[in-house]
Amino acid sequence: MEDTTDKGTADAGYLFTLTQDWFSFNVDNWRNLFPLIKATEPRVLEIGSWEGRSAVFLLTELCNKGGEIICIDHFDLLKTEAGRERYRKITHNLSCTEKRFRVLDEFSVPALMTVLREEMSSTNPGFDWIYVDGSHEADDTFLDGELVWRVARKGAVVIFDDYHWDREPEDSIHHPKRGIDAFMALHAGEYNVISKPEQYQVILQKTSEMRIGFLVKEKADRGLDEALGYGVHIALTIDSAYAMPAAVAIRSAVIHTEGRISFYVVDLGLTDDDKSRIRRSLPERADITILFLSPPEDGFSAEHGSTWAKVDMLRVLPVERVLYLDADVLVRASVRELWETDLCGNPVAAAQDVGFPMGHRGIQGAPYFNAGVLLMNLALIREDAAGLQERCRGMKEAEFHDQDALNAHFAGRWLPLNLKWNAQGLGTYADCASSEREKMDLNAMCDPAIVHFTGPVNPDVAHVLNPYVQPYTAKPWGYAGAPGHPFTDEWWSVVDATAWSGWRRSQERSTYRCTHRDLAVRTATEMFGRVVEDNEYA
Repeated sequence: MEDTTDKGTADAGYLFTLTQDWFSFNVDNWRNLFPLIKATEPRVLEIGSWEGRSAVFLLTELCNKGGEIICIDHFDLLKTEAGRERYRKITHNLSCTEKRFRVLDEFSVPALMTVLREEMSSTNPGFDWIYVDGSHEADDTFLDGELVWRVARKGAVVIFDDYHWDREPEDSIHHPKRGIDAFMALHAGEYNVISKPEQYQVILQKTSEMRIGFLVKEKADRGLDEALGYGVHIALTIDSAYAMPAAVAIRSAVIHTEGRISFYVVDLGLTDDDKSRIRRSLPERADITILFLSPPEDGFSAEHGSTWAKVDMLRVLPVERVLYLDADVLVRASVRELWETDLCGNPVAAAQDVGFPMGHRGIQGAPYFNAGVLLMNLALIREDAAGLQERCRGMKEAEFHDQDALNAHFAGRWLPLNLKWNAQGLGTYADCASSEREKMDLNAMCDPAIVHFTGPVNPDVAHVLNPYVQPYTAKPWGYAGAPGHPFTDEWWSVVDATAWSGWRRSQERSTYRCTHRDLAVRTATEMFGRVVEDNEYA
């Protein structure tokens, strides 16, 4: 039999077939990629190893200071002499490196499922370098890509071979290009392309976090919601006037909360520009989505104003559990703890209202919650949807509108939340002593997870000038700002990270402030004139 062993590598103890070198022309290009790998002991995963040329190269050069490789190849399932010979050679060649290695002699899908299961149970899961050079069928290549992507760490280099393979037409289902293109389209935004279009290989560097995507039974007590893809559902109801503060609420929730978040924004009159700017205000994360929903045409907000929209949203939200946030909040910590709160059979969880802990003249005598932050079991609430609708119709003239109606409807059936989840009146009425407020744990608001900027956007003149209520309550973006509020500057810092960056010192805000200040003065002057005139002829 003719000796086909590569003599150059045989001198080093390796057993490679001279005529079967489909790798060495990649050496220089791969070496240039090594600085992208930051791990001191990289973990390598390879699909399609043959006799191990690429695997030996990676072990001896990329993993020269430590690391390991897992090689997956079916080796004809060891049913043929050729397959058994390749398996003998690869195990010999990898042993010569004196590095850690493992060979899985299976087709890629069952082997990768084994790897995924093991990585899910590992204390240090994931791989830093992945080479996909298995089946040339488009669907196989796509599936290989999908499975390895789940164990690719953020920053991992992932290489697909044979993108310009010349054995089949590139648009054929028997060519890997179609599978690679489909994979890249599905995961757009989760990687940077390092290779050039004309290169034989497609080389990506992953920019998204690793998501293995399932749990083994032994680990089912940890991260179940995330593995099942449930994530956190957050709802807001906004019109154009609240587009900017809503962007702050949404962005601040994202930057402090890891994992999957779905935002549902009930659109009460947003412009296309508003929606575009809100989307652009989100950090670039593949696990964040935002969906704009229209309120029901026959809803309360259509007839009685946008303040009733949180009642309308119950009919259009496509989920059964939601965290509702007013647009005038600033999130300062992860909301996942709040999201995972056990409602203990209650339809709603909320924080007591700091301004009216036991209600007000229109609804009083029992603990009264603020409706700016609500954790809601929509499935339970919808069981009595007709009763809630009737309650709202009967209270449409209530002083605090939907908040009064919700308190009346859920009286005795809401779970009190710590005030850190809805810190109200900071720097203003929260500092004013009252017998009811003394019974509350106001210290929880010293370092709140969610700040709620209560008060009007643009207060009237009497509100501003009242000497007995200073500082007055107002929102940061209004003409009067939010004097005395300890988190105003922090709110503005988040604005500057949104598509409204620089608005605080812009001409647009200056014009806005002048317009609304003049309107407040004009309204007060007209009211003063009417009162004087009425008294004169009384």
